[in-house]
Amino acid sequence: MIKGIDHIVLAANSLKDAAGQWEQLGFKVTPYARHPWGTENRLVQLNGSFLEILAIGEDAELTESSEGVFSFGAFNRDFLLKGEGASMLVLDSTSAKDDRAIFKAAGLAEFAPFSFERIAVSPEGEERQVAFDLTFTQDPLGVETGFFTCHNKFPENFWKADYQSHPNSVTDLSEIIFVADDPADHHEFLKGFSGQRMARLSSLGVEMETSRGLIRVLSPSAYESLYGLKALSARSGLRLAALGFKAKDRNKFAEYARKLGGTQYGAQWVVGPDKLAGVAVICS
Repeated sequence: MIKGIDHIVLAANSLKDAAGQWEQLGFKVTPYARHPWGTENRLVQLNGSFLEILAIGEDAELTESSEGVFSFGAFNRDFLLKGEGASMLVLDSTSAKDDRAIFKAAGLAEFAPFSFERIAVSPEGEERQVAFDLTFTQDPLGVETGFFTCHNKFPENFWKADYQSHPNSVTDLSEIIFVADDPADHHEFLKGFSGQRMARLSSLGVEMETSRGLIRVLSPSAYESLYGLKALSARSGLRLAALGFKAKDRNKFAEYARKLGGTQYGAQWVVGPDKLAGVAVICS
């Protein structure tokens, strides 16, 4: 079964500042929430996927990773030591048990099951329970980026149409763009993680279609050529450099992009990572 993009974790030093940047770009951002262990987030909901803007809260009680145990909080804390940015790719799930079996069959790293719940606030101010099962794995050649699947157990309490209506007219997270010195090094891991056995390899890199959105892995030179941006260099291996969006009205998106210093590059609008806490935005 081919999975789809569920969400992207965007690690930031200041939740307030990072959320404000996405609001400046014309996105509606959900209210503040806090995980039981102390990381804090606000979300940007889209059509079937979302962005999780995440920071380490005061008095956070983060467990450390250990043999066979992956710590979401500690991973993002350590990620921030090298700077802000897109720290984790999350794919959708209908069963954590099935995901573990699939990862094992594909020879991917396995970690202990992890589940949690919290209270979400609706646009009307109502409090509702949400709960998630997370299944972590790891690319041995890209350990500075996190990977897991997420089974949303109460989607009816999570997704809200009002949160998905954005002033900039963006509707979908259409693609995610990694940068790697040798993109082909990572395509077997990504195939096993996504369930997509078909990948397109070219001189630019690797592409694979998921059930919701495209995954691209580009060489640094290809990334610069396609988007006019320098590739990230602070991290090794597979680096999640940019997010691609679809907008109903590109002119509306352009109004917001210009305010953040965005530029038109070919047929697309590009906002650099220095404006959005370490991740670039591409809109076509």
